[in-house]
Amino acid sequence: MSSNTSSPDSLARLAQVIESRLPQNGGDPQASYVARLLHKGPDAFLKKIGEEATEVVMAAKDADFGGDKTKIVYEVADLWFHCMIALAHYGLRPADVVTELDRRAGTSGIEEKALRKVQMREGEIK
Repeated sequence: MSSNTSSPDSLARLAQVIESRLPQNGGDPQASYVARLLHKGPDAFLKKIGEEATEVVMAAKDADFGGDKTKIVYEVADLWFHCMIALAHYGLRPADVVTELDRRAGTSGIEEKALRKVQMREGEIK
């Protein structure tokens, strides 16, 4: 594994840059890839999320057969980046995701999934 030179603030800093590219913050689609995706709307960045998720799967499958494992990191970085664009579009931040992960800490994944099913049936989650 490579050394970790980033900090928890890395995602927050990147989120600020992405938020500065939002149309309402003056993001210029001619000058910024992020602004271009945001200008095109959800279909554009959601498509990219799907593509990047597929590339993560492909990199992991390749690694299972002797491929370069660092490609998984590269593809996950692309996936996270595009997910952060979606978060910004919807007025959310990486900290919201971290808060949710913290909430789930110590809870069995099986229990969490069962609880969500119950909540969905009862109309608590849409």
